[in-house]
Amino acid sequence: MTLGELVEALGGTLAQGDPRLRLGGVNFSAQAAGSELVFAEESASAAEALASRAGAVVVRSGIAASYPPDKAVVETKQPRLWFARAAQLLSSCVSSKEVHPTAAVASTAVLDEGVTVGPMAVVGEDAQIGAGTRIEAGAVVGQGVCIGENCRIHPRAVIYPGTTLGNRVVVHSGAVLGADGFGYVRDSATGAYTQFPQQGTLRIEDDVEIGANSTIDRGALKQTKIGRGTKIDNLVHIGHNCQIGEDVILVALTGISGSCTVGNGAVIAGQVGIGDHAHIGPGVILGGQAGVLSGKTVTNDGLKPGTVLWGTPARPLMQVLKELAVLARLAKGRGIRSRERGSGDG
Repeated sequence: MTLGELVEALGGTLAQGDPRLRLGGVNFSAQAAGSELVFAEESASAAEALASRAGAVVVRSGIAASYPPDKAVVETKQPRLWFARAAQLLSSCVSSKEVHPTAAVASTAVLDEGVTVGPMAVVGEDAQIGAGTRIEAGAVVGQGVCIGENCRIHPRAVIYPGTTLGNRVVVHSGAVLGADGFGYVRDSATGAYTQFPQQGTLRIEDDVEIGANSTIDRGALKQTKIGRGTKIDNLVHIGHNCQIGEDVILVALTGISGSCTVGNGAVIAGQVGIGDHAHIGPGVILGGQAGVLSGKTVTNDGLKPGTVLWGTPARPLMQVLKELAVLARLAKGRGIRSRERGSGDG
């Protein structure tokens, strides 16, 4: 892909250099080659980037008084973001391979132009795979699954029937999408459990990324949905019937029970636990190991933007810290009184 094509796609200004410069990838300054792109956001890193062997550098306007004459330079307000988006475009330009001889692709499956299917991968009956999508080694795409364009399904990911993926979705190794939810009905007479029907669907919208060994269950009778642009870390579990909004961040080891909703732009940090039928409002930030009890609603109402909620039940971090300080003083005071009584007894 040429530098001019990147600027056309991503915006910014080509302040210097040949738009016909062909780039093959991105790198960091100390290791970059002439066919690679680097970025800088501060003066110090800009000096290093401009002195590197990289073919092109993306920086903020005005970050340097002048540029080396042999360096292609793109100016933009958000160099890191431009660099990240350029990396995605450049990686999608990898030459496509055909279906590997050891892959098992059903005769009724539909593979659009440029689809790659790796060794030992399985694509089930009536599956539909969009143009430019890569199904890597050992991945399993179930019967009737629909996958959009330019997706990447990493090795050994499993996508159950009833699952639909939008465009540019990334599913990392070991992830399981569309498995049965954990829903059972207990016989009050015998104590035995019978599975409640798990026959709903799972929809993953455009530009979602799902980390390694994460699991997202299908709906029971309805649909589980993951909104556009949401990013899910490794080892996250999302239960059946959940509705996750757009541009949500879910960090590792988070568990979301069935029938929860999470609003647009929420940030759920590591090891957060959310009980069933809970509702997390738009823009809410739950700090690491926070807990939300079943059926509860957590919002930013009355709070300053960016307020972090912590503890169980989750509440503003400053409130929790004050409560802990009071408890510490009470415990310290009780300890002093206990020692005084003990010394008096002597």
